[in-house]
Amino acid sequence: MESRVIQVSFPGGVRVDAGYKDFVIQTDQPSYEGGTGAAPAPFDLFLASLATCAGYFVLVFCQERQIPTEGLALSMRTEKNPETKMISRISIEIMLPPGFPPKYKTAVVKAADQCTVKRHIVEPPAFEVEAKLPQ
Repeated sequence: MESRVIQVSFPGGVRVDAGYKDFVIQTDQPSYEGGTGAAPAPFDLFLASLATCAGYFVLVFCQERQIPTEGLALSMRTEKNPETKMISRISIEIMLPPGFPPKYKTAVVKAADQCTVKRHIVEPPAFEVEAKLPQ
């Protein structure tokens, strides 16, 4: 089974950074949560990963069919349940470019639906958390 490692560091305040591959992904909290707002909050990155993943699948769908992508856009909206404070609905809208073939309208929606991030929410992995004392 393939394994990937993300190394987390704590550079100060409530910032939490993740080292993954050759990248450092910086996060912070907004000022009302004790941060400086210098970087997106982890949950913001989660939401952005959903939108950009769907966008990637839409883009590749068009590129594979040589459909021009000028004017192609995607927006994602979330609705929060006021009682649970959890996201209760995520809506993605694909704005198709001029000249987009109508015969592909349903198929491009299916392409966006193949987003790997979304699929991991629909079929979640098992989570294991443990704490280790220094030796």
